[in-house]
This record gives sequence, C-alpha cells and structure tokens, in this order.
Amino acid sequence: MQKEHLLKILQERFEENLHRHPKIDWNQIEIILSTNLDLLSAVMHMELTGGEPDVVLLSKSNGGLSIIDCSKETPRARVRLCYDEVALASRKKNKPNGSALAMAKHMEVQLLTESQYLNLQKIETLDMKTSSWIETPHSIREMGGAIFGDHRFGRTFIYHNGAESYYASRGFRAIITLNV
Repeated sequence: MQKEHLLKILQERFEENLHRHPKIDWNQIEIILSTNLDLLSAVMHMELTGGEPDVVLLSKSNGGLSIIDCSKETPRARVRLCYDEVALASRKKNKPNGSALAMAKHMEVQLLTESQYLNLQKIETLDMKTSSWIETPHSIREMGGAIFGDHRFGRTFIYHNGAESYYASRGFRAIITLNV
C-alpha cells in the first residue's frame, strides 16, 4: 500500500468519525504521520490486518491522543492467538496461529490497557461478537492468566482466561500513543 493511498484512507475515516477526536485537526495528524515513517509503517500494519485505525482522543489529560483499531469487531487477521510466547510454548497440541504480544511487537504497536479499552468503549461500541486480549497485569500473568474484553448486553466486560487459550473470535486491538 502506498503512503498517499494510506493517508487518503485515514483522512476519510478521520473525517467520517469526528466523535472519536473532537477539535483535532487532520492537518496536524497528517504532518505527524508523514514525517515519521516508522509510525506510518505501524499504522499500515494496523490497516492491512483489518484494524481500521483512526485517531482517538481517549482522555483530555496528557493529550490522550492515540491511533487505535476502530473496526467494529476484533481485526480478522489477528485472531486465533494466545496471549504471549510463554503461553504459545506451553501448547503441545492444537497450537494457535501465534501470540498477541508477539504480533503486536512485530507490528510495533501495543495492546490496549484495561482503562484504554474501557475508555474506547465509551466512545464507540466495539467487539459485540468478538473479544480482544488486553494488556494483562504482571500479577495475573504470573498465575497463568490473561485478560480480555468485549461488549455484550449493552455493557463492556473484562474477563480472564488462561493465557494459552485462543478462539476464532478473539484477537487484539492495537494502539499507538501520539506525542502531540
């Protein structure tokens, strides 16, 4: 995908979803993306894997401006993943496609934290048929677990599962925090 084509897609999505980033000017975002090829490459990975990335203002404190997967459901090219490489190595049979943390690292993005996921759901209702791994606190991961979220019955839920589990409908949403 060419840089100009990606920027055109991002601008159209930005302009169609102003509720995600009130009072933010596209020209400012375009300059940030155009002058940082590593950032643009990460956003391209998000787009190519079905994330439909867009600029989102999660909170007013410290700017809170990020680029986040805003696809209605967890990105289709990022499903059937366990949580991390330790969990992947523990699977002897029926191995998943990989791990969410390894794929995120390869894409040069992060998984959303629990608070970021909850704040995103306040802006846009997502994951009504799927679920997304979210960054798991070390204390939970040490006990073999990992957390994920989804939106059902009119509210957002955060659950736990074994980190080695994977499902056809569970993937992860990516985030890149912008320094504006």
